[in-house]
Amino acid sequence: MIETRAHGKLFVAGEYAVVEAGYPAILIGVDRHITVRLAPAEDAGSITSDQYGRLPIVWRRNGHRVVLDHDSRPFDYVLAAIAVVERFATEQGRTLSFYDIEISSELDDDSGRKFGLGSSAAVTAATVRALDTFYELHLPTDKLLKLALLATLRVNPMGSGGDVAASLYGGWIRYAALDREWVRLRLETGTPLTHLLAADWPGLSVRRLPTPTTMDLVVGWTGQPASTTRLVEAMQSRKGAAESHYPDFLAESRDCVDALADAIAHDDAPAAKVELRRARGLLTSLANAAGVDVETPALKALCEGAETVGAAAKSSGAGGGDCGIVLVDRGSDLGPMIAAWTATGVRHLDLHVAEPTP
Repeated sequence: MIETRAHGKLFVAGEYAVVEAGYPAILIGVDRHITVRLAPAEDAGSITSDQYGRLPIVWRRNGHRVVLDHDSRPFDYVLAAIAVVERFATEQGRTLSFYDIEISSELDDDSGRKFGLGSSAAVTAATVRALDTFYELHLPTDKLLKLALLATLRVNPMGSGGDVAASLYGGWIRYAALDREWVRLRLETGTPLTHLLAADWPGLSVRRLPTPTTMDLVVGWTGQPASTTRLVEAMQSRKGAAESHYPDFLAESRDCVDALADAIAHDDAPAAKVELRRARGLLTSLANAAGVDVETPALKALCEGAETVGAAAKSSGAGGGDCGIVLVDRGSDLGPMIAAWTATGVRHLDLHVAEPTP
Protein backbone atom coordinates (compact mmCIF):
# COMPACT_ATOMS: atom_id res chain seq x y z
CA MET A 1 0.00 0.00 0.00
CA ILE A 2 1.32 3.41 -1.01
CA GLU A 3 0.09 6.43 0.98
CA THR A 4 0.74 10.05 0.06
CA ARG A 5 -0.62 13.35 1.36
CA ALA A 6 -0.89 16.83 -0.09
CA HIS A 7 -1.57 20.04 1.79
CA GLY A 8 -4.56 22.27 1.51
CA LYS A 9 -3.56 25.78 0.46
CA LEU A 10 -4.36 29.43 1.03
CA PHE A 11 -3.36 32.45 -1.02
CA VAL A 12 -1.80 35.24 1.03
CA ALA A 13 -1.26 37.83 -1.73
CA GLY A 14 -1.00 38.12 -5.50
CA GLU A 15 -4.42 36.81 -6.49
CA TYR A 16 -5.62 37.49 -10.05
CA ALA A 17 -2.22 38.85 -11.10
CA VAL A 18 -0.76 35.36 -10.68
CA VAL A 19 -2.80 34.01 -13.60
CA GLU A 20 -0.51 36.07 -15.86
CA ALA A 21 2.76 34.35 -16.76
CA GLY A 22 5.64 35.35 -14.51
CA TYR A 23 3.60 37.34 -12.01
CA PRO A 24 4.08 36.20 -8.41
CA ALA A 25 1.89 35.30 -5.47
CA ILE A 26 2.55 34.18 -1.92
CA LEU A 27 0.81 31.06 -0.69
CA ILE A 28 0.93 28.69 2.25
CA GLY A 29 0.33 25.00 2.58
CA VAL A 30 -1.88 24.29 5.60
CA ASP A 31 -1.91 21.42 8.07
CA ARG A 32 -5.01 19.77 6.64
CA HIS A 33 -4.55 17.30 3.85
CA ILE A 34 -5.93 15.08 1.19
CA THR A 35 -4.61 11.54 1.49
CA VAL A 36 -4.33 9.12 -1.43
CA ARG A 37 -3.82 5.42 -0.81
CA LEU A 38 -2.86 3.28 -3.79
CA ALA A 39 -2.69 -0.50 -3.96
CA PRO A 40 -1.93 -2.80 -6.92
CA ALA A 41 -4.93 -4.47 -8.58
CA GLU A 42 -5.61 -7.09 -11.24
CA ASP A 43 -7.70 -6.73 -14.45
CA ALA A 44 -9.31 -3.42 -13.37
CA GLY A 45 -8.70 -0.55 -10.99
CA SER A 46 -11.00 1.53 -8.81
CA ILE A 47 -11.29 5.01 -7.33
CA THR A 48 -13.00 5.61 -4.00
CA SER A 49 -13.46 8.96 -2.26
CA ASP A 50 -15.10 9.89 1.03
CA GLN A 51 -16.25 13.09 -0.71
CA TYR A 52 -18.35 11.25 -3.30
CA GLY A 53 -19.75 8.26 -1.44
CA ARG A 54 -18.07 5.06 -0.46
CA LEU A 55 -18.82 2.87 -3.50
CA PRO A 56 -15.78 2.54 -5.76
CA ILE A 57 -15.81 3.67 -9.39
CA VAL A 58 -14.21 0.92 -11.48
CA TRP A 59 -11.81 1.79 -14.31
CA ARG A 60 -10.30 -0.24 -17.11
CA ARG A 61 -8.05 0.47 -20.07
CA ASN A 62 -8.78 1.12 -23.72
CA GLY A 63 -5.22 0.97 -25.01
CA HIS A 64 -3.38 3.50 -22.84
CA ARG A 65 -6.56 5.42 -22.07
CA VAL A 66 -8.29 4.96 -18.71
CA VAL A 67 -12.05 4.45 -19.03
CA LEU A 68 -14.47 4.62 -16.07
CA ASP A 69 -17.61 2.54 -15.78
CA HIS A 70 -19.61 5.56 -14.55
CA ASP A 71 -19.68 9.36 -14.74
CA SER A 72 -16.10 10.55 -14.33
CA ARG A 73 -16.74 14.20 -13.45
CA PRO A 74 -16.02 13.98 -9.70
CA PHE A 75 -12.63 12.47 -10.57
CA ASP A 76 -11.52 14.68 -13.47
CA TYR A 77 -8.35 15.77 -11.68
CA VAL A 78 -7.47 12.22 -10.62
CA LEU A 79 -7.91 10.97 -14.17
CA ALA A 80 -5.86 13.85 -15.55
CA ALA A 81 -3.07 13.05 -13.08
CA ILE A 82 -3.17 9.38 -14.10
CA ALA A 83 -3.04 10.28 -17.81
CA VAL A 84 -0.07 12.62 -17.46
CA VAL A 85 2.03 10.49 -15.10
CA GLU A 86 1.39 7.32 -17.09
CA ARG A 87 2.36 9.05 -20.34
CA PHE A 88 5.64 10.05 -18.69
CA ALA A 89 6.05 6.57 -17.16
CA THR A 90 5.57 4.97 -20.58
CA GLU A 91 8.30 7.22 -22.00
CA GLN A 92 10.55 5.91 -19.21
CA GLY A 93 9.87 2.33 -20.25
CA ARG A 94 7.54 1.44 -17.40
CA THR A 95 4.78 -1.15 -17.95
CA LEU A 96 1.35 0.22 -17.06
CA SER A 97 -0.62 -1.62 -14.36
CA PHE A 98 -3.94 -1.48 -12.58
CA TYR A 99 -4.36 -0.12 -9.07
CA ASP A 100 -7.02 0.91 -6.60
CA ILE A 101 -7.06 4.52 -5.39
CA GLU A 102 -8.72 5.56 -2.15
CA ILE A 103 -9.04 9.28 -1.40
CA SER A 104 -9.83 10.85 1.95
CA SER A 105 -10.05 14.56 2.72
CA GLU A 106 -9.65 16.85 5.73
CA LEU A 107 -10.46 19.95 3.64
CA ASP A 108 -14.21 20.08 4.33
CA ASP A 109 -16.34 20.60 7.42
CA ASP A 110 -18.33 17.76 8.97
CA SER A 111 -21.31 18.44 6.71
CA GLY A 112 -19.18 18.22 3.57
CA ARG A 113 -19.01 21.95 2.85
CA LYS A 114 -15.68 22.95 1.36
CA PHE A 115 -13.50 25.49 3.17
CA GLY A 116 -11.89 26.67 -0.07
CA LEU A 117 -8.54 25.05 0.68
CA GLY A 118 -7.88 23.75 -2.83
CA SER A 119 -9.12 20.17 -2.80
CA SER A 120 -8.70 19.82 -6.58
CA ALA A 121 -5.06 20.90 -6.39
CA ALA A 122 -4.38 18.69 -3.38
CA VAL A 123 -5.89 15.56 -4.90
CA THR A 124 -3.91 16.18 -8.08
CA ALA A 125 -0.68 16.62 -6.13
CA ALA A 126 -1.27 13.57 -3.93
CA THR A 127 -2.18 11.37 -6.91
CA VAL A 128 0.93 12.44 -8.82
CA ARG A 129 3.09 11.64 -5.76
CA ALA A 130 1.45 8.23 -5.34
CA LEU A 131 1.95 7.29 -8.99
CA ASP A 132 5.55 8.52 -8.89
CA THR A 133 6.13 5.99 -6.12
CA PHE A 134 4.07 3.25 -7.80
CA TYR A 135 6.00 3.47 -11.07
CA GLU A 136 9.33 4.05 -9.27
CA LEU A 137 10.02 7.29 -11.13
CA HIS A 138 11.77 8.98 -8.17
CA LEU A 139 11.14 12.49 -9.46
CA PRO A 140 12.17 15.56 -7.44
CA THR A 141 9.49 17.99 -6.31
CA ASP A 142 10.07 20.46 -9.15
CA LYS A 143 9.38 17.72 -11.73
CA LEU A 144 6.35 16.47 -9.78
CA LEU A 145 5.07 20.06 -9.88
CA LYS A 146 5.36 20.15 -13.67
CA LEU A 147 3.44 16.88 -14.00
CA ALA A 148 0.75 18.14 -11.63
CA LEU A 149 0.52 21.42 -13.55
CA LEU A 150 0.10 19.54 -16.82
CA ALA A 151 -2.69 17.49 -15.24
CA THR A 152 -4.39 20.61 -13.87
CA LEU A 153 -4.27 22.40 -17.21
CA ARG A 154 -6.10 19.48 -18.85
CA VAL A 155 -9.08 20.22 -16.59
CA ASN A 156 -8.74 23.97 -15.96
CA PRO A 157 -6.70 25.75 -18.65
CA MET A 158 -7.02 29.08 -16.78
CA GLY A 159 -5.41 27.88 -13.55
CA SER A 160 -2.30 29.64 -12.27
CA GLY A 161 -0.96 26.49 -10.60
CA GLY A 162 -0.12 28.28 -7.37
CA ASP A 163 -2.50 26.04 -5.45
CA VAL A 164 -0.74 22.94 -6.81
CA ALA A 165 2.66 24.29 -5.81
CA ALA A 166 1.47 25.05 -2.26
CA SER A 167 -0.02 21.54 -1.99
CA LEU A 168 3.30 19.97 -2.99
CA TYR A 169 5.76 22.24 -1.19
CA GLY A 170 3.95 23.13 2.05
CA GLY A 171 5.15 25.98 4.24
CA TRP A 172 5.37 29.49 2.78
CA ILE A 173 6.22 29.92 -0.90
CA ARG A 174 6.59 32.66 -3.48
CA TYR A 175 5.20 31.27 -6.72
CA ALA A 176 5.16 32.74 -10.22
CA ALA A 177 2.97 31.23 -12.92
CA LEU A 178 4.03 29.35 -16.01
CA ASP A 179 3.41 30.61 -19.53
CA ARG A 180 0.44 28.35 -20.29
CA GLU A 181 0.52 29.13 -24.03
CA TRP A 182 4.18 28.05 -24.22
CA VAL A 183 3.30 24.73 -22.62
CA ARG A 184 0.20 24.26 -24.78
CA LEU A 185 2.14 24.76 -28.03
CA ARG A 186 4.72 22.16 -27.03
CA LEU A 187 2.06 19.64 -26.14
CA GLU A 188 0.32 20.27 -29.46
CA THR A 189 3.55 19.64 -31.36
CA GLY A 190 4.06 16.33 -29.55
CA THR A 191 7.04 17.26 -27.38
CA PRO A 192 7.81 14.22 -25.20
CA LEU A 193 7.09 14.82 -21.55
CA THR A 194 10.65 13.71 -20.77
CA HIS A 195 11.94 16.72 -22.72
CA LEU A 196 9.22 19.04 -21.44
CA LEU A 197 9.99 18.28 -17.80
CA ALA A 198 13.70 18.87 -18.40
CA ALA A 199 13.08 22.29 -19.97
CA ASP A 200 12.93 25.63 -18.18
CA TRP A 201 9.30 26.80 -18.29
CA PRO A 202 8.98 30.51 -19.01
CA GLY A 203 7.52 32.38 -16.05
CA LEU A 204 7.47 29.42 -13.66
CA SER A 205 9.32 29.73 -10.37
CA VAL A 206 8.89 28.52 -6.80
CA ARG A 207 10.89 29.89 -3.88
CA ARG A 208 10.49 28.66 -0.34
CA LEU A 209 10.12 31.32 2.35
CA PRO A 210 11.01 30.82 6.03
CA THR A 211 8.19 30.45 8.51
CA PRO A 212 7.95 33.69 10.52
CA THR A 213 8.43 33.60 14.28
CA THR A 214 7.12 37.09 15.15
CA MET A 215 3.70 36.75 13.55
CA ASP A 216 0.93 34.20 13.12
CA LEU A 217 -1.40 33.57 10.23
CA VAL A 218 -5.02 33.15 11.34
CA VAL A 219 -7.87 31.95 9.13
CA GLY A 220 -11.56 32.81 9.17
CA TRP A 221 -14.22 31.12 7.07
CA THR A 222 -17.33 32.94 5.89
CA GLY A 223 -19.33 29.76 5.26
CA GLN A 224 -20.15 31.10 1.80
CA PRO A 225 -18.84 28.98 -1.08
CA ALA A 226 -16.95 30.65 -3.90
CA SER A 227 -16.05 29.39 -7.37
CA THR A 228 -12.45 30.32 -8.11
CA THR A 229 -12.76 29.28 -11.76
CA ARG A 230 -15.89 31.37 -12.28
CA LEU A 231 -14.44 34.45 -10.60
CA VAL A 232 -11.12 34.25 -12.46
CA GLU A 233 -12.94 33.80 -15.77
CA ALA A 234 -15.16 36.77 -14.94
CA MET A 235 -12.16 38.92 -14.07
CA GLN A 236 -10.33 37.89 -17.24
CA SER A 237 -13.38 38.59 -19.40
CA ARG A 238 -13.92 42.01 -17.82
CA LYS A 239 -10.36 43.20 -17.44
CA GLY A 240 -10.86 45.08 -20.72
CA ALA A 241 -13.32 47.28 -18.85
CA ALA A 242 -10.44 48.12 -16.51
CA GLU A 243 -7.80 48.16 -19.26
CA SER A 244 -6.27 51.44 -18.16
CA HIS A 245 -6.06 50.08 -14.61
CA TYR A 246 -4.92 46.50 -15.30
CA PRO A 247 -1.25 47.07 -16.24
CA ASP A 248 -0.83 49.25 -13.16
CA PHE A 249 -2.50 46.57 -11.05
CA LEU A 250 -0.09 43.92 -12.34
CA ALA A 251 2.96 46.07 -11.66
CA GLU A 252 1.77 47.09 -8.20
CA SER A 253 0.83 43.51 -7.33
CA ARG A 254 4.31 42.30 -8.25
CA ASP A 255 5.87 45.05 -6.12
CA CYS A 256 3.55 44.27 -3.20
CA VAL A 257 4.18 40.52 -3.34
CA ASP A 258 7.94 40.97 -3.49
CA ALA A 259 7.87 43.43 -0.59
CA LEU A 260 5.75 41.00 1.43
CA ALA A 261 8.09 38.13 0.59
CA ASP A 262 11.01 40.26 1.80
CA ALA A 263 9.15 41.10 5.02
CA ILE A 264 8.42 37.41 5.65
CA ALA A 265 12.02 36.45 4.89
CA HIS A 266 13.21 39.03 7.45
CA ASP A 267 10.47 38.14 9.97
CA ASP A 268 9.33 41.79 9.90
CA ALA A 269 5.74 41.73 11.17
CA PRO A 270 5.01 45.48 10.85
CA ALA A 271 6.18 45.56 7.22
CA ALA A 272 4.27 42.36 6.42
CA LYS A 273 1.04 43.85 7.77
CA VAL A 274 1.54 47.00 5.70
CA GLU A 275 1.90 44.92 2.54
CA LEU A 276 -1.09 42.71 3.35
CA ARG A 277 -3.28 45.80 3.70
CA ARG A 278 -1.84 47.05 0.43
CA ALA A 279 -2.71 43.74 -1.25
CA ARG A 280 -6.28 44.05 -0.01
CA GLY A 281 -6.53 47.55 -1.45
CA LEU A 282 -5.19 46.44 -4.82
CA LEU A 283 -7.79 43.67 -5.07
CA THR A 284 -10.60 46.00 -4.05
CA SER A 285 -9.55 48.57 -6.62
CA LEU A 286 -9.30 46.00 -9.43
CA ALA A 287 -12.62 44.42 -8.51
CA ASN A 288 -14.36 47.79 -8.53
CA ALA A 289 -12.86 48.71 -11.89
CA ALA A 290 -13.86 45.37 -13.45
CA GLY A 291 -17.27 45.13 -11.77
CA VAL A 292 -16.49 41.85 -9.98
CA ASP A 293 -17.53 41.25 -6.35
CA VAL A 294 -14.42 40.00 -4.52
CA GLU A 295 -14.82 41.27 -0.95
CA THR A 296 -18.24 40.19 0.29
CA PRO A 297 -19.86 41.76 3.40
CA ALA A 298 -18.71 38.75 5.43
CA LEU A 299 -15.12 39.12 4.23
CA LYS A 300 -15.23 42.84 4.97
CA ALA A 301 -16.45 42.07 8.50
CA LEU A 302 -13.62 39.55 8.86
CA CYS A 303 -11.06 42.20 7.92
CA GLU A 304 -12.58 44.84 10.18
CA GLY A 305 -12.59 42.40 13.09
CA ALA A 306 -8.89 41.76 12.56
CA GLU A 307 -8.09 45.47 12.67
CA THR A 308 -9.57 45.66 16.21
CA VAL A 309 -6.55 43.68 17.48
CA GLY A 310 -3.97 45.53 15.37
CA ALA A 311 -3.83 42.78 12.76
CA ALA A 312 -4.02 43.03 8.96
CA ALA A 313 -6.42 40.91 6.91
CA LYS A 314 -7.76 40.31 3.42
CA SER A 315 -9.70 37.79 1.40
CA SER A 316 -7.77 34.70 0.37
CA GLY A 317 -7.83 33.47 -3.21
CA ALA A 318 -10.42 34.67 -5.67
CA GLY A 319 -12.64 36.03 -2.88
CA GLY A 320 -16.40 36.10 -3.27
CA GLY A 321 -16.69 33.91 -0.17
CA ASP A 322 -14.67 31.11 1.44
CA CYS A 323 -11.74 32.23 3.62
CA GLY A 324 -9.99 35.37 4.76
CA ILE A 325 -6.49 35.42 6.22
CA VAL A 326 -5.02 37.52 9.03
CA LEU A 327 -1.43 38.43 9.90
CA VAL A 328 -1.16 39.22 13.60
CA ASP A 329 1.71 39.76 16.02
CA ARG A 330 2.49 36.54 17.86
CA GLY A 331 1.08 36.57 21.37
CA SER A 332 -1.75 39.00 20.59
CA ASP A 333 -5.10 38.55 22.33
CA LEU A 334 -7.41 37.35 19.58
CA GLY A 335 -10.50 37.36 21.79
CA PRO A 336 -12.02 40.63 20.48
CA MET A 337 -11.46 39.55 16.88
CA ILE A 338 -13.01 36.12 17.38
CA ALA A 339 -15.99 37.70 19.16
CA ALA A 340 -16.49 40.15 16.28
CA TRP A 341 -16.27 37.27 13.80
CA THR A 342 -18.79 35.17 15.70
CA ALA A 343 -21.25 38.08 15.76
CA THR A 344 -21.09 38.32 11.96
CA GLY A 345 -21.15 34.58 11.21
CA VAL A 346 -17.44 34.16 10.49
CA ARG A 347 -15.91 30.96 11.84
CA HIS A 348 -12.35 30.78 13.14
CA LEU A 349 -10.69 27.73 11.56
CA ASP A 350 -8.09 25.79 13.53
CA LEU A 351 -5.57 25.90 10.69
CA HIS A 352 -1.83 26.42 10.80
CA VAL A 353 0.96 26.72 8.27
CA ALA A 354 2.25 23.24 7.51
CA GLU A 355 5.85 22.24 7.81
CA PRO A 356 7.56 22.45 4.40
CA THR A 357 7.54 19.20 2.46
CA PRO A 358 11.08 17.91 1.77
